[in-house]
Amino acid sequence: MLTLALFLTKAVGISLSGVMAPGAVTAATIACGTRSRHAGALIAVGHGIVEFPLMLLIMAGMGKIFQINTVKIAIGLAGGFFLIWMAWQLLRESGEMSHTNSNKYQQKGPIVSGIILTVANPYFLLWWSTLGLALATQAIELGRIAFALFAIIHWLCDLFWLEALSWATFKGGQLIGTKHLRRVLQFCAVMLFFFAFTFLYDAGHSLINIFLAKPA
Repeated sequence: MLTLALFLTKAVGISLSGVMAPGAVTAATIACGTRSRHAGALIAVGHGIVEFPLMLLIMAGMGKIFQINTVKIAIGLAGGFFLIWMAWQLLRESGEMSHTNSNKYQQKGPIVSGIILTVANPYFLLWWSTLGLALATQAIELGRIAFALFAIIHWLCDLFWLEALSWATFKGGQLIGTKHLRRVLQFCAVMLFFFAFTFLYDAGHSLINIFLAKPA
């Protein structure tokens, strides 16, 4: 239970840090939130329509590939370096959220916008090919229940954050683009650096064990 709790805590931290990064989905949520208080929840539904099947594919077959030790090490290394890149981008982009391109998202419904922005987002695919696969692999090793909890919790992070954004925008919230939001994003960057260290440490430790196990 303790191992599962620690894993889910890490999954929440990494998921929230990725969700809270400024991007097209954030812009769409803010744009749609000017008209609908619950636009964020609907965008999260559209995002989940794409994301849940992807996670099921990982559970159905792709997970076997990631049981190979060298593959797990490669995923851990890629995930660690990608986390560092994400953290650096968050530090650079915090406080630089732009609303200039948000109007184009108002022409589509929130659910459709969530689907389109997810499918067309190369960052989403890159995240799942590195960090997402690393977390999913760890969840699979802990069992089916752990994987199901990981999938649900990961999506709930999307739901809660995007709904909070649209609610704040609908209410004319002062949090969007303010010093408070910048501090939240900077805190997430620190979390990403920490989790990057854990990914790289685990991968490096496994790699050293492989070399030590080789006959002289």
